[in-house]
Amino acid sequence: MRCDTLWKDARLATMADGGMGVVEQGVVAARDGAIIYAGPANDAPAFDAAESIGCDGRWITPGLIDCHTHLIHAGNRAQEFEMRLDGASYEDIARAGGGIVSTMRATRGASEDELVATALPRLDALLAEGVTTVEVKSGYGLDTASEIRMLRAARRLGAERRVRIATTFLGAHALPPEYAGDPDAYIATIVDTMLPEIARLGLADAVDAFCEGIGFTAEQTAHVFEAAKQAGLPVKLHAEQLSNQHGAALAAQYGALSADHLEYLGDDGVAAMAKAGTVATLLPGAYYFMRETKLPPVDALRAAGVPIALATDCNPGTSPLTSLLLVMNMGATLFRLTVAECLAGVTRNAAGALGLADRIGTLEAGKRCDLAIWDVERPAELVYRMGLNPLHARIWSGR
Repeated sequence: MRCDTLWKDARLATMADGGMGVVEQGVVAARDGAIIYAGPANDAPAFDAAESIGCDGRWITPGLIDCHTHLIHAGNRAQEFEMRLDGASYEDIARAGGGIVSTMRATRGASEDELVATALPRLDALLAEGVTTVEVKSGYGLDTASEIRMLRAARRLGAERRVRIATTFLGAHALPPEYAGDPDAYIATIVDTMLPEIARLGLADAVDAFCEGIGFTAEQTAHVFEAAKQAGLPVKLHAEQLSNQHGAALAAQYGALSADHLEYLGDDGVAAMAKAGTVATLLPGAYYFMRETKLPPVDALRAAGVPIALATDCNPGTSPLTSLLLVMNMGATLFRLTVAECLAGVTRNAAGALGLADRIGTLEAGKRCDLAIWDVERPAELVYRMGLNPLHARIWSGR
């Protein structure tokens, strides 16, 4: 059988069939950017490979997937970090004109080229750890022109680097100052103007919102989701981060790809997510950075069979984090996820959170050949270590 590249003498964590899919003596073969075989060497067909690469017993996993980031933004919020150390809460900072609106001002003042240039170092840090797919949200422009500029910049990242970029329109992230006191009018602008134009331009793969006491109500979020449905775009939601607004249950009603954060998720939300197949994306970087004490209901999610993903939530205010390896360690240490759950959280389940489970996230024939090859003795090292990057090679679409 002809193939372009054959990786041999490898150990595989295929992440297929709901487990880690460990193969101690395995090979991966790719043709035209897709996997045509991944499994035991003894069961492999005879390959006629244009290139054969010996892995010397290294581990191969699917390329890692960061399924929740705010990678595109201008400026930083180190000053707010100092304020938080002095005792200010997230709500205090937001109501004083900081938070998301602070980043909005810097982002509105930046050109598309500037947004790309400032995002690339953050993206490069992720790629250096074996990440092959990154979700990037808008939500710091909060007007039509600026949100479009953010999404165009996000799309350009996929041209600047060999990486798959999934874009998400997050216009309902915060209330811009020009709509102060009138959130319904801003939601109407999103629904009537922003979202239709962004959909027409093909700049978004999904639509998100921030359903929270300092964000938008469930009713306002539903208006955005209805508009997304009309535009043929799937939805996801920032839900139950600071309080239980029952946003996850609402998201599940709309067949959401994921509900994210979830520290205050209740039993009704868990049940609704399980019924809808909505992925629970946990964001331990924000939990850690904000010194949160309310743990997401991991045991309830497990018991209900809700898939759990992990992501960096890379953003300037509450999770300035660009290491998915550290996220896995945090997921294990803070949330008590197992090694298998952490690895599934940044591969198979992260793909599900992006609606891409049929294309990426496992080492299986027919999937894109996105690989991370690691200098480790066992996969647990990827979760156990802090501050060490054991990546040997990163392969995207077979190269």
